[in-house]
Amino acid sequence: MRITMPQLGESVVEGTIGKWFKKEGETVQEYEPLLEVITDKVSADYPSPITGKIVKILVPEGQTVPVGTEIAEVEIISEKEPEATAASTRSEPDESAQQQDTLTVHLTRDKGKPHRYSPAVRRLAEEYKLDLSKIKGSGLGGRVTKKDVESYINTLESIKRNEPEGAKVAAYKPQEIAPKPLHMLPGDEIIPLTHMRRAIADHMVQSVYTAPHVTAVIEVDMTSIVQYRESIKDAFQKHEGIPITYLPFVVSAVAQSLREHPILNSSWSDEGIVLHKQINIGIAVALEDGLLVPVIKQADEKNIVGLARTIYELSNKARAGKLSPEDVQGGTFTVNNPGTFGTIISTPIIVQPQAAILTMEAIIKRPVVINDAIAIRSMMYMCLSFDHRILDGLQAARFLQSVKKKLETFDPDKLGVGYR
Repeated sequence: MRITMPQLGESVVEGTIGKWFKKEGETVQEYEPLLEVITDKVSADYPSPITGKIVKILVPEGQTVPVGTEIAEVEIISEKEPEATAASTRSEPDESAQQQDTLTVHLTRDKGKPHRYSPAVRRLAEEYKLDLSKIKGSGLGGRVTKKDVESYINTLESIKRNEPEGAKVAAYKPQEIAPKPLHMLPGDEIIPLTHMRRAIADHMVQSVYTAPHVTAVIEVDMTSIVQYRESIKDAFQKHEGIPITYLPFVVSAVAQSLREHPILNSSWSDEGIVLHKQINIGIAVALEDGLLVPVIKQADEKNIVGLARTIYELSNKARAGKLSPEDVQGGTFTVNNPGTFGTIISTPIIVQPQAAILTMEAIIKRPVVINDAIAIRSMMYMCLSFDHRILDGLQAARFLQSVKKKLETFDPDKLGVGYR
């Protein structure tokens, strides 16, 4: 069979081979790491979907190819090799049948082995043509559960599909103009591009050419949250074992506001605007050589403590280079926190194919007029870049007003934060 470049995220349209863990002629076991794939979102080891022999590596290390491109040819090692050999002496299959068998592998249930599976498991197996005997069960007595099958599908699907959704996103590109030769000055040096930096650059250019960006800015009085966080941070650290930052408060307000303004939780497609039912918020994590965006799944269902823990875990995994493909998939909206580094205004670029991205800027104490009196308050700007194909300024402004109101009227008793 031919192994294809997997899609490690909805908007990912290409990947770079970071490293092959097997050489031509070597054998790889099912689930054994086969190669490292690098994209603008994640660097991940990818397992082999089968047990087989590496016949030919089609794409070398360091090369970038589109999702779905054939990258290696693997000869399947049959569990019934003697029987297969004997059968081959009786009849030779025609050339077209051999070619089809090389290109695709249809996993079907081995009818020689009786198993008991639930109706839900059988339906999934029939739909995806799975061999259930190859799936390790986590249920009682090793029984295969629906969750086991779904996990197996998630691993194999991105390897075997040849038309990923992310590759169908059409982007406008202006006429390409050959860049002028760069004039080097004495003492100049060239910093080689890493795979991550090149992937990020490609994605940023693609996003700008795909979506007409508009940025709206609003000011938020964070005084109540600043005071509350200051009063609980030591107890929170002691009880939960993790720090409490401002990001969980903002993510919570954003998630609840996305419920009220679902057009912000959407994507553009040729068939129409896709409204996402799940609210999965990506959080940008800065690294020395780039940026990763792990995703908080169903963020609207988590309280402040749950969000703080999820953010802490995902951020640590990102910095340690241990994010899995599942950690960066499924995002429907993104929140970035450049304010940590002191910025006060940003014009962020949208993570395709999402509708918008929000930044929270530095919280700064300054004089503010309240009820005709001057008071010192902790103020913060929030900047929202949105896809003008999907929504207009009025909808963006209403969303920002909703987030602002939730932050300024923060009530810890309603958010499940039990620290006083």
